[in-house]
Amino acid sequence: MESSLPSSQILDSGGSAERKNEAKNYNEVMSTLPKVKGLRGYDYYLYQGFWYDPFFLEGIMSVQDRFNPQSTDIFVASSPKTGTTWLKALTFAILTRSRLSGSTTSSLLTKMPHDCVPFLEFQLADQNPSNRDLAIPLLSTHVPYSCLPKSIISSSCKIIYICRDAKDAFVSLWYFLAKMQRSDNVEPLPLEEAFELFCNGIANYGPYWDHVLGYWRASLEFPEKILFLTYEEMKKDTAAHVKKLAEFMGCSFTLEEEEGGGVQKIISMCSFEELSSLEVNKNAEHRTPGISSPIQNSVFFRKGEIGDWANHLTPEMGARLDDIMEKKLKGSGLKLPR
Repeated sequence: MESSLPSSQILDSGGSAERKNEAKNYNEVMSTLPKVKGLRGYDYYLYQGFWYDPFFLEGIMSVQDRFNPQSTDIFVASSPKTGTTWLKALTFAILTRSRLSGSTTSSLLTKMPHDCVPFLEFQLADQNPSNRDLAIPLLSTHVPYSCLPKSIISSSCKIIYICRDAKDAFVSLWYFLAKMQRSDNVEPLPLEEAFELFCNGIANYGPYWDHVLGYWRASLEFPEKILFLTYEEMKKDTAAHVKKLAEFMGCSFTLEEEEGGGVQKIISMCSFEELSSLEVNKNAEHRTPGISSPIQNSVFFRKGEIGDWANHLTPEMGARLDDIMEKKLKGSGLKLPR
């Protein structure tokens, strides 16, 4: 499969000899890494304790070397398919609400959330300032905490992390990857085989439990910098979490805003039903790394339901993954909803 790594795109648009050498060095590093067949049917690479799809690994190495955040940057962090799209929408709507000045027009109505909040290891891998709006200090990443650029960890940047029940995360990931593979005329890995890989820690940015634990432990050490959330708790009391997000990002709702229904307006605008019904999210296309042709934005809006795993996994599979998570999280003080 032909690579479409971030640096390849940079070089195609006139990258310097220095950048070409960087790309060569990253490829040399990748050639020395352990690899296995991953969820998408081709090699995943083990780098600094986590498995990566090759289309993002070079971008990760690039931002580790070169990324310099703004001191006010806020990162939406997550393992794939754990509520990322919803959290991006909520944080973007909260942070930009003052821009609306009474208007009902938001970028979320014309652009999908992933286009509103740039992706660190893809859009920002080349430090191209045109890939972000510097006035909106909001970025996203799937990079595990221990693999984040040191420039982020040592800065005053804030991180909002979301995770969810591993069973739902796996099912959502499998469906998402299967749709992307079919759009590239590739037969998806059977769910049972993908489940075995996931249980062995082989998944995009996995093992899943280590991804979760990294941010959990960091949130205990730096509670003023890292907000740890679960998808299930956010769904249970969205209003309280929207206010918590605003406070954490330094833009708390005023009493006037709350009394005027400002919190509920954001919840409604960012709801699964509202976002998935927008024309941009129903029929527009999204360019995804590693896929030769664009895919429909609609693949980012499958169900958003809690407990949907039971419609796809056997009770035995569910119990097995619950047991793995319980053992891996033991002693951490973290108990994920299930």
